[in-house]
Amino acid sequence: MSTARPSRRHGAIAATAAAALIAGATPAAMAASPNANNNTSKKLRQAVSAEGIMEHLRALDAIGKANGDTRASGTPGYDKSVDYVVQKLRAAGYSPTVQPFEFPYFADNAPAVLERVSPNPATLGTGTFTFSGSGDVTAAVQAVDINLEGSRASTSGCESTDFAGFKAGNIALIQRGTCAFGDKAVNAEAAGASAVIIFNQGNSPTREDLMIGTLGGPVTKLPVVGASFADGASLAAAGTVARVKTDTVSQMRTTYNVFAETKAGDPNNVVMTGAHLDSVAAGVGINDNGSGSATILEVAEQMAKVKPTNKVRFAWWGAEELGLLGSEHYVANLSEEEQKKIGLYLNFDMVGSPNYVRFVYDGDNSRYGEGQAAIGPEGSGAIEDMFHDYFASVGLASEETPFSGRSDYGPFIEVGIPSGGLFTGAEDVKNAKQAEIFGGEAGVAYDKCYHQACDDISNISVKGLDEMSDAVAHAILTYAFDSRTVNGRGEGRPVSPPGQHVDGTPVNTSGSSEGGGLHDHEHEPEA
Repeated sequence: MSTARPSRRHGAIAATAAAALIAGATPAAMAASPNANNNTSKKLRQAVSAEGIMEHLRALDAIGKANGDTRASGTPGYDKSVDYVVQKLRAAGYSPTVQPFEFPYFADNAPAVLERVSPNPATLGTGTFTFSGSGDVTAAVQAVDINLEGSRASTSGCESTDFAGFKAGNIALIQRGTCAFGDKAVNAEAAGASAVIIFNQGNSPTREDLMIGTLGGPVTKLPVVGASFADGASLAAAGTVARVKTDTVSQMRTTYNVFAETKAGDPNNVVMTGAHLDSVAAGVGINDNGSGSATILEVAEQMAKVKPTNKVRFAWWGAEELGLLGSEHYVANLSEEEQKKIGLYLNFDMVGSPNYVRFVYDGDNSRYGEGQAAIGPEGSGAIEDMFHDYFASVGLASEETPFSGRSDYGPFIEVGIPSGGLFTGAEDVKNAKQAEIFGGEAGVAYDKCYHQACDDISNISVKGLDEMSDAVAHAILTYAFDSRTVNGRGEGRPVSPPGQHVDGTPVNTSGSSEGGGLHDHEHEPEA
């Protein structure tokens, strides 16, 4: 990298990077023969076309819309998405494997209702806790060891003894604090409560925010809803009667990861790449994350004839939207020996945002340090450098995004596997400097349909997808033949002509401290 942005591994990168990158963009529309051996960066980038990726995205869009307008794990839309990927991989000559795993499924079928029936009838702001049960309950409200003074953190509902004297059939009014929400709900159910209202702490700076969280799993059949501190305090008045209504599905279901790998290549130095295949329940998820899934599927198809130095393993993850469950299951079930065989992991989650920025994960934590992001394992900075250098070589700017651990690379970096990847932005808003550099519209979210029903086939920037997919193809093929810059192993031949290295430096657009939105799958507090 440039001297303006040194990397911990700069020396090793500089020594080998001339063989790693190619200058000059190649039109993605140039189709390659289906039997081509796309064993150079130029050939593979020519073969991996935006139209090929869009063909897959149109198929995923149709699958979702024919199956309840969702491709969420645990639904027919997801299962048929798995079938589609497997079919395409087999047709390309791979022998894909499907890994089933159990997971806690949750869907909120309708908005929650919280009403004060008496005294002073009113409809209060509320929301359903993830993994809440279903029910429509009207009953007396009984406070459980709450603290309305705001002088200390609440332990409300954390112990079974908190429910001493609780009248069975009442609605339990419980306060946030100290223990997990699921523990509070379980204790309330054991005490005979008919429903649970959890409201915010009085000593919190966000005390008037609506309190909504997760129970951590399907631990209770009771309807569980949230409330602000003020509304919770009003419900604590003696003689209050309330109505709580939820309509949910909360149960254990089976979902799947999909894998395919090249027949050739060193099985002791695996280059792994992945994207989550599932959507949220609210929509068909074409940018999030059909875009990443379709891109690596197109790369896999176009690499079918390649015989790499290092084995390449492609992965499509299930249940990412519920907390990286598919990738966590996979990594947790690898032996230590199998983990060590994975030389690096590349993650592609949202690479077609309509108001996009070319974000690269900050693998060496040069911009987002400790406390702002996870620490990338040794070698992650080299992956980041490779992406910035590639973009610079084709005349495109790139920017860093936090290595937050909140997409499917998270489980890999936790066990020390070097990781990296690309991202085009989620719910965060593009600033004026980014619009000047990357194009698009300032003051508008990178993806204004993030986690919404409108994330369908119309929610893709084909231009952005074309640019990002070329970088994806280049990265996978580069490391398929030579991973020395990352882990010192996998010595092979360069995939680009030597002498064409460009030393790329990411831009830093002040005012974009979050790097596109963290794609946060831990947005619901547990306690």
